[in-house]
Amino acid sequence: MSANSRMSIAVHVLVWMALDRLDEETVATSQRIAESVNTNPVVIRRCLMELREAGIVDGKRGAKAGWTLAREPEAITLRDVYGAVEGNGLFALHRTPPNEACPVGFGIRPALDSVYARLDDAVRDELAAISVADVLRDVQAERRPAG
Repeated sequence: MSANSRMSIAVHVLVWMALDRLDEETVATSQRIAESVNTNPVVIRRCLMELREAGIVDGKRGAKAGWTLAREPEAITLRDVYGAVEGNGLFALHRTPPNEACPVGFGIRPALDSVYARLDDAVRDELAAISVADVLRDVQAERRPAG
C-alpha cells in the first residue's frame, strides 16, 4: 500500500500561494501551481476545490482569474489543511466486514476505532501548532545544492 500524498500536495499548494502572494501582480493559477508540484493541473484543481470548501482559499473567474489565500498564512494551520483534504483520518478499517463468528473478527473494528481515534486526535493536535507561514519559513531556509 502506498501513502496518501493529498496532504503534502495541499501544503505545497498553500505554501506556493503564500510565497506567490508577495508579488501582487502575479495570479495563482492551477497551471502555474502544477508546474511547482510537478503534477497535472487537474490534480491541483481538485485540491483547490477542497481547500475552497473549507474556506482556506478563494477562486476568481473572468479577468485576473486565479486563486488566493482566504486568510493570512499565519492563520492557516496544517490542522485546517488536514481537515480539508484528509477528512476521514489517518487510518481506515478494511473495506469488507470481518467474520463476526471469529473471536478476533467480532471485536477488531471497535478496538481499532478506539486506537485510530486517539491517533487522529494526537495528529490533529500537532498539526494545529504549525501554520502555512511556518512551513514557508522552513522552505525558504532550505538551501539548494550548488551545481
